[in-house]
Amino acid sequence: MKINLINSVKNLSKKELCLWIFSILVVTATVFLGSSLFDIIAGLVGVSSLIFAAKGDVIGQILIVIFAIMYGIISLSFSYYGEMITYLGMTAPIAVLAVISWIRHPFEGNNNEVEVNTSIKLPEIILTAVSAIIVTAIFYFILKALGNNSLMLSTVSVTTSFLASYLTFRRSRYYALCYAANDLVLVGLWIIASLEDPSYISMVVCFSVFFFNDLYGFYNWGKISKSQQTERSE
Repeated sequence: MKINLINSVKNLSKKELCLWIFSILVVTATVFLGSSLFDIIAGLVGVSSLIFAAKGDVIGQILIVIFAIMYGIISLSFSYYGEMITYLGMTAPIAVLAVISWIRHPFEGNNNEVEVNTSIKLPEIILTAVSAIIVTAIFYFILKALGNNSLMLSTVSVTTSFLASYLTFRRSRYYALCYAANDLVLVGLWIIASLEDPSYISMVVCFSVFFFNDLYGFYNWGKISKSQQTERSE
């Protein structure tokens, strides 16, 4: 799989372009809610990553790496150590591995579409679930020791982020559902933060937009998977 931003943009459908533009406008409008320029740029990178990831395009994964770093910095500003550690220490590194995985698995030479993995077996599912439990337990005690704000929600965020990152690496469409679940958790976290500092309402808006983009990602990967299966059978 080759990386070509111009081709990636051209590959978007009119519906996807509209979703992308709408998401960009909503994120940009958070400037009126007190959002900083850094927050807005992070949000724009985030929504762009989701649009391209929904197409199975590796550029989406590259942008997720950038967003993870920026979001980690934003989280530090409100002592959300769990979010900072999760995104910088787990989401970003796994996203790098996902970039490599997606590049190595294009669908039949299509440089703008990754091959969807529909063959994750029960043993791997069980191992993934057990790993998520272990990671969650470890992070719970680390975050508690650090005095993390909103400990329980932050701990749940670790679980959903881990599952989403791993399933992205494994090229499973269910990555998007896990990210959508994570978006809802993050909406809750930033609502709590906005009660102390209203400028964080912009993050609530941002992750609300992310939620709908991730739902579209799950839907579109279903279409991509069916299309790929049809092409293989011909």
